Amino acid sequence: VGDLPPCMADARLIQHVFTNLLTNALKFTRNRDPATISVEWARDEDHIVYAVRDNGVGFNPEYAVKAFDVFQRLHRPEDYEGTGVGLAIVQRIVHRHGGKVWAHSEEGNGAAFYFTLDGAAEYE
Repeated sequence: VGDLPPCMADARLIQHVFTNLLTNALKFTRNRDPATISVEWARDEDHIVYAVRDNGVGFNPEYAVKAFDVFQRLHRPEDYEGTGVGLAIVQRIVHRHGGKVWAHSEEGNGAAFYFTLDGAAEYE
């Protein structure tokens, strides 16, 4: 985990964002040796962009937008546990904070989930 810049947000809700993203990363890297998960940040034009990346199983990039739909699963339920609501909760919390969330992935090559929060850049 890199040093993350502070932001103006509801701490309890942002904890849910990181918990859900890290739980997903742990779930989808459990068969990797070694498993690699990172929490990072970068600056774009106007925002701090937070990222959780892993080297897990990944998913088809065509379905990246669907990953945030309620009860949408990108893997078979018998292969990976879960209810299909974790990423939808992440999206709702991030949107509630005026931010955006998106994902990049490639089957077999891990996934990266990114989000911004209004107010993060001003507290650098």
